[in-house]
Amino acid sequence: MKPLFLTVTLAVTLMFSVSWAQKSKVTEGQPERSVAKIKIDAPAPDFTLTDATGKTYSLSDFKGKYVVLEWVNFGCPFVRKHYDTNNMQQLQKTYTEKGVVWLAICSSAKGKQGYYSGDELTKQLKKEKFAGTAYLIDEDGTVGKLYSAKTTPHMYVIDPDGNLIYMGAIDSMPSAKKEDVKSATNYVAAALDAAMEGMPVETKATKAYGCSVKYGSK
Repeated sequence: MKPLFLTVTLAVTLMFSVSWAQKSKVTEGQPERSVAKIKIDAPAPDFTLTDATGKTYSLSDFKGKYVVLEWVNFGCPFVRKHYDTNNMQQLQKTYTEKGVVWLAICSSAKGKQGYYSGDELTKQLKKEKFAGTAYLIDEDGTVGKLYSAKTTPHMYVIDPDGNLIYMGAIDSMPSAKKEDVKSATNYVAAALDAAMEGMPVETKATKAYGCSVKYGSK
């Protein structure tokens, strides 16, 4: 009986050892951000990206200011809804004039819908009458995945302490109909207005709507 007992014990031990090793192999070496969850009222993850001219921007550069992150893809009809009606540009202009930093981020991979670079991007921004602080290129999707950005548009508002105070949809009308802009409640504007007046943000998170972010295959 003893040899049989020892054999079974050894087999069970080896089975758990292999299982533990396999699990360790899967997680070993993966960056923490791959499992990190971005949370409301918690620090927004820092990042560094470049614009069309190669100028570098880091989120940490803007500590002490309100920051809006706008995930964008100019080929998406839901984005077109807000740019063709001048809604997005007006928001950008209104709040940057109040000292808010507005960063549009494109996580479309090269060759995917919405991807622009160099002179092509400069011309497109001029055509769109972009009025934000900067349009940043996230070609490999690192920052988009860091923030769990799923749609275009997908909006985030960060307070002067670097904490995330709103994330989700731009407004309350999840459609691509341009006429819906006027009757919608704009969550980004509401969050900024309340926070800048020292009031609590009533709606801190909503489900974003729009086109899927065109990440690469990797």
